[in-house]
Amino acid sequence: MLCVLRLRKVPGSRKGVSSAASEVCKRQVRNSGVTAVVEGVGDHGCEYMTGGRVIVLGETGKNFAAGMSGGIAYVWVENQSFHSRCNTEMVELEIVSELQEQKWLRKWIERHQDYTKSYRAASLLENWEKTLSQFVKVMPIEYRAVLEKMKNKSSIK
Repeated sequence: MLCVLRLRKVPGSRKGVSSAASEVCKRQVRNSGVTAVVEGVGDHGCEYMTGGRVIVLGETGKNFAAGMSGGIAYVWVENQSFHSRCNTEMVELEIVSELQEQKWLRKWIERHQDYTKSYRAASLLENWEKTLSQFVKVMPIEYRAVLEKMKNKSSIK
């Protein structure tokens, strides 16, 4: 497996974009605030993730999302093996149901395809309705509570 991507390039990094048309090695998708699109990740992907968003367009290794307290991951699941590889101690697995989020996801996969000329991304975009139904949203439980609290506060003002 090729190791090509480090999202923690600078401690405390809060912004950025990354795209990789190959698998990322073990423990390399630890995110604190960037948006990343990768085509696979080894064991412990998104371990201790605290922010940002990660889109995985391929297989994951075991123990995905262990200690994930923030951010959101979207994993394209071609088969059901992901559910047994995901550590659900701190996260819940959901469908991508909100239209705005579906559009955001498609936009980032399109960008990934443009930047990398990825055959996989092009293939997923060709049959978007089916592809969308195969995505799993990995949402940290406490992070969702914080987002909902912030949303409620902003709607009161």
